[in-house]
Amino acid sequence: MKLSDFDYFLPKELIAAFPPEDRPSAKLLRVARKTGEVAHDVFRSIVDLLKPGDVLVLNNTKVLPARLFGRKETGGLVELLLLKNSPNGNPRCWEALVRPNRRVKKNASLVFGSNGMTFEANVLDESRPDSGKRLIEFKEDSIQEKLEKFGHIPLPPYIDRPDTPIDRELYQTVFAQKPGAVASPTAGLHFDGALLQTLNAKGIEIVFVTLHVSYGTFQPVVAEDLSRHRMEEEEFEIAEDAANKINRALDENRRVIACGTTSVRTLESAVNPETGRIKQQTGKTSLFIYPPYSFKVVQGLITNFHLPKSTLLLLVAAFLEEGGRNKLFQLYEEAIRCHYRFYSYGDAMLIL
Repeated sequence: MKLSDFDYFLPKELIAAFPPEDRPSAKLLRVARKTGEVAHDVFRSIVDLLKPGDVLVLNNTKVLPARLFGRKETGGLVELLLLKNSPNGNPRCWEALVRPNRRVKKNASLVFGSNGMTFEANVLDESRPDSGKRLIEFKEDSIQEKLEKFGHIPLPPYIDRPDTPIDRELYQTVFAQKPGAVASPTAGLHFDGALLQTLNAKGIEIVFVTLHVSYGTFQPVVAEDLSRHRMEEEEFEIAEDAANKINRALDENRRVIACGTTSVRTLESAVNPETGRIKQQTGKTSLFIYPPYSFKVVQGLITNFHLPKSTLLLLVAAFLEEGGRNKLFQLYEEAIRCHYRFYSYGDAMLIL
């Protein structure tokens, strides 16, 4: 199976620039995992589609306002997308993507802020042709406070508009708790507080895990041979209580339903392949799921509609099991025909 097998054409008007005002009013494409049979619904009907005893796994990562706009000391405009704290242990150092990358030299001084309130950073290394990542050192410790004041939400590039203040709310799940992501686990955007309460009252057990979504999740796959693609590592955490609840469900043959590809990758990264059980842990994962793949934990998936040739699209194809690629594109053709909205702010699919 090749990368070119996972390309498709999407009319530009179907790319959602904004989410619906009422989060659970998004469209929902219901899919039978074994057969690919479909039905059309709205997202809030998920209450009727899940069963008491089901475990719904949500990713509670929180998106950082990690995009900064500033200037070089020479006056030229510069943009940073902060990815993560550097592994060198210095809290002032961050790995970042820089634009325009090649014009920003090692030791360049960058200035950010507005209205007389500024802060500075130095570029510590030259451009890396293999990744485009740079190492940035800020001149003060309170960078998180500066991001809250001056940072922008890093909307994906296919949302063809500048971010607005309301995106700080719209591009965040209502259950976001642990800061660290540079992109939202967007399947979770369809839930609001009332829907979560209704699910809980019905006896659906809600469990939270954390995977800090990085730039690597959305990094284009360029290798035609899928086995040659390497995912960037992402940090994840599964607490003891979450692991116990998931394992109890598995022991009792209750369904574990993951919301979003990030939750899937967290669970499938944390499972012991010999016992088939999850254990409490904090770690990093570079798991790349593509067909064929044998899922060990996840039995249901809530997901959005993904970009062509993306790692997320390949994961969904793998989850559809035998004939997954053909099933996937039949579903996408149906979604396009019925004017579903695509990508981060778009509509959803439930595969059971």
